[in-house]
Amino acid sequence: MNRLFFCLLIFIISVMIQSCATTKKNIMRSDPLIGRIINAKTGQTIDLSSLVKQIGASDVIYLSEKHDNPEHHKFQQKIIQGLIQTGLEPSMGFEFFSMDNTPDLLNFIDAGKVDHSAKIENIIEADLRRKLDWNNQSNEMWKYYFDLLSIAQKENFNVAGIDLPGTLKKRITRKGINGISPIEKEMVFSTHLSDGEYKDYMYSIFQAVHCGMGNEKMQSRLYDTWVARNDKMALSITQLVKHSNGPVIIIIGGGHTEYGLGVINRVAAMDKSITQVNVSLQEIRVNSSDLSEYIKPLELTGFESVLPADFIYFTQRVSYEDPCREFEKSLKRMKSHK
Repeated sequence: MNRLFFCLLIFIISVMIQSCATTKKNIMRSDPLIGRIINAKTGQTIDLSSLVKQIGASDVIYLSEKHDNPEHHKFQQKIIQGLIQTGLEPSMGFEFFSMDNTPDLLNFIDAGKVDHSAKIENIIEADLRRKLDWNNQSNEMWKYYFDLLSIAQKENFNVAGIDLPGTLKKRITRKGINGISPIEKEMVFSTHLSDGEYKDYMYSIFQAVHCGMGNEKMQSRLYDTWVARNDKMALSITQLVKHSNGPVIIIIGGGHTEYGLGVINRVAAMDKSITQVNVSLQEIRVNSSDLSEYIKPLELTGFESVLPADFIYFTQRVSYEDPCREFEKSLKRMKSHK
């Protein structure tokens, strides 16, 4: 890989991560969609109780977030509490944790069966954070997911990580699926779905995320990691459904569920009897857009034309700043020093 490209890629990723971990101070745009829950099929606004009633019968409920948006996590808590109030006993699966983390997560759930002092509870939380390798994440990001785990602990719900181990994800991104060792390949589950135009669609997404840089080798490796992760999460979800008394709530980034692709179509391919519903927690766009623009179906050859989600909850944006602007300045500086 070109050394300049690699340095730029590392810079972009670090900028993206920082922008996801902190809330920028900038002028927020008002929008009539903010705070509304939309049934994407009808385009009608519904209230929270109606949403809970409509999704509660599904086997899998995706609460598809933008990871760093606090309003998304507040709304997730409202939906979960609403489902609890109807008498359901959901399980919870988290994209941000691997399946290997599940025993540590369940140990945390078990700790809630005994009353502890505030000091001991803080020790238990710190121990869990360390075991999940989250000490390098911001306290703000940690709190988003720990609050959800705390609800599960209070209600004694089963929880699980659903993703690949972090190191394996990095290995695939660095070497590609064909470059990892045979024993590592045995750790990677595959649905063997042929994604067709979805691959080209995801390449365009990767290029946009990396500020227009289109290194094909890196895109190929990113796609390998994307597919491996989606396959693993789909497998984990089908396993959770088998061992759950109520619906399985999946806390996951919206890119993995948008338009019923990524994870959702893989779960369906593995077990068509599983009913799934996607609640998208959607930031408003930088520029004002009509509702019709948000609910346009995606047209890809070989795939059924579907809406971006079943239900959409609109929120304010975390930031209106463009990280690629900072990238453009640094690109010019790096080129001038070549």
